[in-house]
Amino acid sequence: MNGTEEQEISASTLPRRQLGRFLREERETNGLTIDAAAKLVDLSKSALQRLEAGRNQRIRKTDVRALCEVYGVDAANTRQAVELAEQARARSWYHAFGGLFSDEFNMYIGLESAARQLIVYHEQVPGLVQTRDYARALISAFYRDDAADAIDRRVELRMKRQRMVTRRSEPLELEVLLHESALYRVVGDRRIMAVQLRQLAEIGKLPNVTIRISPYSAGITWGILHGQFVLLGFGSDAKGRIVEPPIVYLEGGPSSDVYLEKPDDVQRYDELACAIRGTALGENETRDLLRQAAKEFE
Repeated sequence: MNGTEEQEISASTLPRRQLGRFLREERETNGLTIDAAAKLVDLSKSALQRLEAGRNQRIRKTDVRALCEVYGVDAANTRQAVELAEQARARSWYHAFGGLFSDEFNMYIGLESAARQLIVYHEQVPGLVQTRDYARALISAFYRDDAADAIDRRVELRMKRQRMVTRRSEPLELEVLLHESALYRVVGDRRIMAVQLRQLAEIGKLPNVTIRISPYSAGITWGILHGQFVLLGFGSDAKGRIVEPPIVYLEGGPSSDVYLEKPDDVQRYDELACAIRGTALGENETRDLLRQAAKEFE
């Protein structure tokens, strides 16, 4: 194996996967087949297929620019696509992305939309199971300088993301390990909290959703304050091969989000989720506690 091949294999898959999704969506929006798009930028069909799939290869920035031009992508998003191409060649398993990418390049939303399974440990109600009012209260507090219509767009995007959980065809498998503090930390007002907690109890009845409370009485798992995390799995193809490597997402809040790809890191967080699960309340106990907490807010 030569040096170039080693670099491409060891380079991270995350930026490539995000870039591939973006280019595929832009091509489909323009009504172009892979064959037609490849010919327009003088690429082979197989090369464009690999690029859209995020597979190991040497991504040329000139190809990305050419594709963006064919698809009519604006200058700002073209720059961000090229930046992803540069990131894709970095030999790193660790990524911290903050305000670099626009909504079209939101790294987490892109990964979440491609995922088949999510394991979420959170200390507030996660976005995929929030009510509209709960989501609006959180979004308005964080984007406090945004205009009302911008807040509306962000809330609507969050509501659309929830269809992955409730759709009839191949819904997302969602496991939520929710710390008990989320039941009593007021978001918005008491009415919003009561409605949110009751909705959580109902959503947990879906066959593809598991919601369990990690109680105060469980103490501190592994003796550390590990914070919130999401494990994203992407399923297997018809031959049982993993479609994409799993990812750990660590929400950065006011700073940069962090994504971990290294198998040892992913396994460590999987073990952490298992440890939290081992001390969490059962599903029926969780629903009882959610309803009890909702009553206290009414």
